[in-house]
Amino acid sequence: MRKLANGAAMLDVNVNGMLIHPVLVWDEKSAVLIDTGVPGQLQNLRKEMETAGVPFQNLTHVILTHQDIDHIGSLPELQDALGESLTVYAHENDRPFIEGDKPLIKTDRSRLTDAEFEALPEMAKAFYETPAPASKVHIPLKGGEELELAGGISVILTPGHTPGHIGLYLRKSNVLVAGDSMYSINGVLYGPHKETALDLEEAEKSIQHYAIYHVEQIVCYHGGLCSENAGEQLQKLIHQTSQA
Repeated sequence: MRKLANGAAMLDVNVNGMLIHPVLVWDEKSAVLIDTGVPGQLQNLRKEMETAGVPFQNLTHVILTHQDIDHIGSLPELQDALGESLTVYAHENDRPFIEGDKPLIKTDRSRLTDAEFEALPEMAKAFYETPAPASKVHIPLKGGEELELAGGISVILTPGHTPGHIGLYLRKSNVLVAGDSMYSINGVLYGPHKETALDLEEAEKSIQHYAIYHVEQIVCYHGGLCSENAGEQLQKLIHQTSQA
């Protein structure tokens, strides 16, 4: 867990040696978790929240950046643990996949040949073979909303990685939660990741949507925190993708 600002922290969830980074935001009224990790992470999430000084029972909202299993996987466990006190947000384009009306795009077995499936790592095969349990989305988003939660959260539609991918700007702390729209390596910003974007051209265009925000830190779900000259790195990336 790493504190980003007063009332915001980047969580570290270790999945078989791979770190992923949900974000926790809170104030005196509510705590908001952005993304939930793969299935089976309830205790890790609870521990990270407590390390941040936020009691687990204070969690009132979950915002999902998109439908991928490593972002929504532990949501059913959170819903079972917290019941009707937990409100879930996701973009309307990804909602039917999260709620189980359609198979998750990235782990739809019909997209792979037998040879492609057999070439996958065993952990990846498990995601294809075990459908994600359906999770209720209470409030569908369109993009452009200003959520009055934990100091204010701006919803930014950034499709390409999935049809309903969103980024989130934490207005109180000037932190951009990028989900999988970008990634970082040792604090250096990259993106989008061409191997996992469903529509790379659209994903690159979506980076432009971040241009209007004053960004001081960026959290990428894969790669973690980009803090050194984060705003400058982002503007450089915006320029690069606009020239592509």
